[in-house]
Amino acid sequence: MTQSLVETLAEFQAKRALTMPADKLKINVDQRRLLVETADRAGFVKPGDVVPPFELTEVDEGKLTLPALLENGPVVLIFFRFAGCPACNVALPYYRDHLADRLAALGATLVGVSPQVPEKLRDIKERHALGFSIATDEGNALARRFGILYTFDEASRRSSLKSGSPIGEVTGTGTWELPMPTAVVIDREGIVRFADVSPDWLVRTEPDVIVDAVRNIYLNAAA
Repeated sequence: MTQSLVETLAEFQAKRALTMPADKLKINVDQRRLLVETADRAGFVKPGDVVPPFELTEVDEGKLTLPALLENGPVVLIFFRFAGCPACNVALPYYRDHLADRLAALGATLVGVSPQVPEKLRDIKERHALGFSIATDEGNALARRFGILYTFDEASRRSSLKSGSPIGEVTGTGTWELPMPTAVVIDREGIVRFADVSPDWLVRTEPDVIVDAVRNIYLNAAA
């Protein structure tokens, strides 16, 4: 039986914790716990929301607009933090192996989305040979519209500054904001049919759930 994405991430984190300095591990755990406890879930993107036109920048192909993405079928957006995010480097290859081809077979387009600037974001696409689009959400514009942004807490800011590479420099955005891991399925009418936001970045949407959401679009259309 294939190990689930959540199980894969839990196993990864357990191994990582063995070598991670205790103070950094605590900052990581505390930030995730804080987000789970305080996230404004009422403001999250949800099924039924109408998505106005937006524009992303694919790291190799340039501009991607919502109308163009929807030309061939539904769109699946996977929001992740940045190219160097350890959990993202587990999740995106997992989606490559267990989601991308299944969505393509259904006529859906998969796009990974991060606020990181294209020249920095390209690294994760190349390193893992991701066969789907990886795009920049400039200024977190779409993530903000979807209500899925979070800001580093004070301990995370201090740690980021101490590392010599504050997250704003890592992403190229100059801010402390990142999106929470989120999966959004948009139908050809520009309506959200599925949305799953995870304040804890070690919990991500399973591929089967996303595939079922896309299939349901076609089933409902045929009913």
